[in-house]
Amino acid sequence: MCGRTSCHLPRDMLARACAYRDRGGRQRLPEWRQPEKYHPSYNQSPQSCSPVLLSRLHLEKDADSSERIIAPMRWGLVPSWFKDDPSKLQFNTTNCRSDTILEKRSFKVPLGKGRRCVVLADGFYEWQRCLVTNQRQPYFIYFPQTEAKESGSGGALDSAENWERVWDHWRPLTMAGIFDCWEPPEGGDLLYSYTIITVDSCKSLHDIHHRMPAILDGDEAVSRWLDFGDVPTQEALKLIRPTENITFHPVSPVVNNSRNNSPECLTPLHLVVKKEPKASGSSQKMMQWLATKSPKKEDQETSQEDKSDTPRWSSQFLQKSPLPTKRGGTGLLVRWLKQEKEEAPPSKRPHNCTV
Repeated sequence: MCGRTSCHLPRDMLARACAYRDRGGRQRLPEWRQPEKYHPSYNQSPQSCSPVLLSRLHLEKDADSSERIIAPMRWGLVPSWFKDDPSKLQFNTTNCRSDTILEKRSFKVPLGKGRRCVVLADGFYEWQRCLVTNQRQPYFIYFPQTEAKESGSGGALDSAENWERVWDHWRPLTMAGIFDCWEPPEGGDLLYSYTIITVDSCKSLHDIHHRMPAILDGDEAVSRWLDFGDVPTQEALKLIRPTENITFHPVSPVVNNSRNNSPECLTPLHLVVKKEPKASGSSQKMMQWLATKSPKKEDQETSQEDKSDTPRWSSQFLQKSPLPTKRGGTGLLVRWLKQEKEEAPPSKRPHNCTV
């Protein structure tokens, strides 16, 4: 499934990233419609407005169906036949399964009208659940960025600063979607909304989640999906399949809250600066004692860190086993404090204190 995305590029940069060639082979940029409704965000959730590509023919009669428009639309499709307020829609239309797309009226009707679109994003987020601890590790999933890596300082994404520079030539993720147009029964502005089509996950993502968006890889796939005038529905549906041309890395749990909107949401976890909690006076003394009593262990850990300072990507980050137990002085301190608590007489045990 896909329930959270990032699309923070400015309007002009996003348009340049979506450059294409029209039917005559001319280089074009998609034209923005209602650009004021687009609000860049590192953490977009359903019900928000996200940019999508669609054929100009949907908005202008007699237009060339190969020409593209970019417009913000509500994430979560509101069927054109729905007669009540969109906030009262009882079923979830954030995603649309590819295997039932021709069975459910909400998706079958707009698909039959050729209302196909391409949802634009930097990438999307997915959460891997650990069965033992029930904790969830978020991942940011996106297209491999060959040009972006070369544009960084020294060609290596080895710092948060270099990571931010890659957005100069970022290749947006292009996901297949369906849109519809809802008209208020009592009149008013038309509401354009969309859903993201999902498929079974590719092999590299299966350990994170069993579903993924239907990603259109390359301009030819994007053109065929959008050009409903020349490409019939059954031919277009052949484009809906998993792709292995994808990469990912773990990110900070800060993305778990949709109100958080900062670059930290998609920055690789090992580049995020962590704030260490302040220890109490007794804890500081214990950690100092542990540090002075185990110099060999520190030297060994330091040498291992020096060997692994090269950034790792994609499946190297994937946790296929429960989260490991932390080692080192802090772990010994926790066990020591816990043992002291258990062995202390009942009258000396602290109240309402957990370790």
